[in-house]
Amino acid sequence: MMDILPNDELFPGLRRKASFKQEVYRKTLESFRLFKSVLTEMAEEYRQQYRNEPLQIPFEYHDKGEFEAELRFGGDVLIFTMHTNVFEFSRDHEVMKTSYIHENTSRSYCGVIMIFNFLADSFKYNRMNDLGYMIGRIFVNSENHYFVEGKREVGQLYNNFQSSVITRESVRLILESAIRYTCNFDLLTPPYDAMKMITVADIQSTLDNMKMTTGKRLGFRFQGDHEELR
Repeated sequence: MMDILPNDELFPGLRRKASFKQEVYRKTLESFRLFKSVLTEMAEEYRQQYRNEPLQIPFEYHDKGEFEAELRFGGDVLIFTMHTNVFEFSRDHEVMKTSYIHENTSRSYCGVIMIFNFLADSFKYNRMNDLGYMIGRIFVNSENHYFVEGKREVGQLYNNFQSSVITRESVRLILESAIRYTCNFDLLTPPYDAMKMITVADIQSTLDNMKMTTGKRLGFRFQGDHEELR
């Protein structure tokens, strides 16, 4: 929340705050472009390695615009999005308790890059009711330091805000972790009792457009260990 400023400091303070947030935004956008570059690189590596294989398993990168990117592999899709606004961690967040933030509170202002996992068939068959899951989000501050919140492989190794700096190598590690987690995050059948009754409208819709809601953990907790996304 912006501090209340005396009248003679109102305009200069406003400009300082806005200028600082623009710098955070620029750093985050640069980081997102680096994510796109590494995704392009990984897709080309995969293509070169398996171009002569008879069994075609997709690993394809698609640029969806300035703030969105998509990676399709196997039966999964990872969608990467960058939020256009700048956020500050809440006072209760563990990051706010670190010496890195205590030394300079402006370091807690970050842009956000989010990673979502969907089933590839959800898009292929236009199943608009299907579910996706956020598996991680990357916070980037004005010093190009980053902090990752996520599930298992995605979030466990990248939560040292003070020492973690966005580089091509660190982005590659984050992406590899997201792909590894997605490959291990398998589709489970929903409970029988949740599916045993269906309306005429639902079955007609299913037969016509395959719109029955599907998700990797439909009817279950997000993970077997019952951890919530931090």
